[in-house]
Amino acid sequence: MPASRGCGRRPAGFDFPRPIPIEKPGPESRDPELMTTRLSAGALPRDGDAPPGTLREGRFVLLDRLSASHARACAGLALLCLLLFLPGQISLQPMDRDEPRFAQASKQMLETGDFVAIRFQDEARNKKPVGIYWAQAAAVAAGEALGVPHARTQIALYRIPSLLGALGAVLLAYWAALAFLGRRDALLAAALFGACLMLNAEAHLAKTDALLTACATAGLGALARVWLGRLPPSSAAEGHSRSGEGGHVAFLAFWLGLAVGILVKGPMVPLFVALPALFLSWKARSARWLLPLRPWSGLALTLVLVAPWFVAITLKSGGAFYAEAVGKDMLGKVGGAAERHWGPPGAYTIAFFATFWPGAAFAAMGLPLAWRERRTEATAFLIAAVLPAWLIFEAVPTKLPHYVLPLMPWLAILTILALRRGELDPGRRGARAVALLVPAIPLALTLGLCVAGWRLDDHTIPWIALPVLAAACLAAGASWLAFARGLPERALGLAVLASCLLGPGVLGLAQRQLPALKVSPRLAAFRDRLPCADPVVASLGYREPSLVFLTGTGLDLLPDAAAAKSFLEGGGCRLLYVEGREREAFNTAWPVSRPAPTPLGEVEGFNLNTGRRVFVTAYAAAP
Repeated sequence: MPASRGCGRRPAGFDFPRPIPIEKPGPESRDPELMTTRLSAGALPRDGDAPPGTLREGRFVLLDRLSASHARACAGLALLCLLLFLPGQISLQPMDRDEPRFAQASKQMLETGDFVAIRFQDEARNKKPVGIYWAQAAAVAAGEALGVPHARTQIALYRIPSLLGALGAVLLAYWAALAFLGRRDALLAAALFGACLMLNAEAHLAKTDALLTACATAGLGALARVWLGRLPPSSAAEGHSRSGEGGHVAFLAFWLGLAVGILVKGPMVPLFVALPALFLSWKARSARWLLPLRPWSGLALTLVLVAPWFVAITLKSGGAFYAEAVGKDMLGKVGGAAERHWGPPGAYTIAFFATFWPGAAFAAMGLPLAWRERRTEATAFLIAAVLPAWLIFEAVPTKLPHYVLPLMPWLAILTILALRRGELDPGRRGARAVALLVPAIPLALTLGLCVAGWRLDDHTIPWIALPVLAAACLAAGASWLAFARGLPERALGLAVLASCLLGPGVLGLAQRQLPALKVSPRLAAFRDRLPCADPVVASLGYREPSLVFLTGTGLDLLPDAAAAKSFLEGGGCRLLYVEGREREAFNTAWPVSRPAPTPLGEVEGFNLNTGRRVFVTAYAAAP
């Protein structure tokens, strides 16, 4: 393969001793026609080549070494993901309400042996298909086989599919980015996506969204390769993947991503891939470019994979699954604010600057490039992958920040394209102010955690986490300084480093020192203080799913104080929780001659879902 234009290939192991002064590109470098010509002519660097022009300044030698081969790049990304996603997996409590609902339903599959119907206690949970429950049940079964104690109440085991989904999403983002960028830049784009706060959060939650993101990235990555691969060799950027080089890989990635995505979250992955396919077919005035995906064979494969469970749940529920999943859950979110998660149009755009931190500020600077180069094939795909779905989510009344997570790999790719075009320029109006978001987020989180500990946990400060959080703030500040000095690649690298410190600092260390947020684990610990091994447990007032998951499927959620009194008098070994708002009624339910039993203990904390303090008293009755 000939050397890239504008710079020769460096000898192996050679490092520049100092930044090489290169004349800054003039205004003509931002002309859209000239940029289109350069893209068509293969002006982007090939895999492993040094970037041209001023971008040699402030470049990371680590990126050079990791991008020496695909194996090194993938190993580096895997190590980055483990550093970001592993801390806190075990110590972080089940996060109400969705996470313990998923985990409890998976646990009940293992308890009952029914892997078709999805239930939370006695209630059918017909909201999502079965894929995530199967994955979680398999992880817990493997943990039991390996001898993990109390495996079915270890939330970390249920989080394994999310951890693997987040890792897979980052590796697939690298694979997808290779259709647009050289190896080194694809590695940087995938690292920027992996460092974002939203992906880190979803990697720590036993829910669908991390795995969904991996499926969507696989499907869209295959679609990107087919779209760009239809160009003649003379028009494609040198060194970028073409459909002919990975036709079978693209076929499997697209249709397996689609099938697994359907089993995980129904129509969401088809939506993510159908919107850009329709948009680009309109642009090309034909859908024939999709033929390399072999639609009929792919649809047959997808049907073989997804149909068995859908047939089984139809026979078992008599259509109740579809009535709730489609009619109540999906259409309910489209027509109104489901579960009080309402937000105005534009809410995702505002939240993006936090959820895609640390890359959001730099991604915003790349948007003008997307507009100017919207007619080029690569940029048209990025726009098609992000804009239609984003507009739909903004229009839907229900707003949850993780809904747009599958769109973020493509914004990371756009950010690196903008970097290589010189768009991340601190000289532009407002650029330095926007980049202040990079240090602002870790600083705000650090101060917020200190205030939360001081107010909620009797003047507690998370001292163990403060050195790591302070280092994250310093790295983020150094990122801003590097950007202000005209070293955008160094700024991106330091921003990723800041995320590597902030995530473990918050989820791995700080949350350990905030017991006020761990109400259900502290309540579940009362079981160990009883003289019997398997007490009957009930709760009055406090009804969080995490308590069901931690204390057992048989937890009785009582309707009133009279039922709570009858429960304690039922004989045998019993444990009752009474929330503070119900305590007066509970005490009143007992006659004067025989008052309520002495409390076993009390737990005071903060309920993140209601935004209120909670005070729960535990009572016990033993033979």
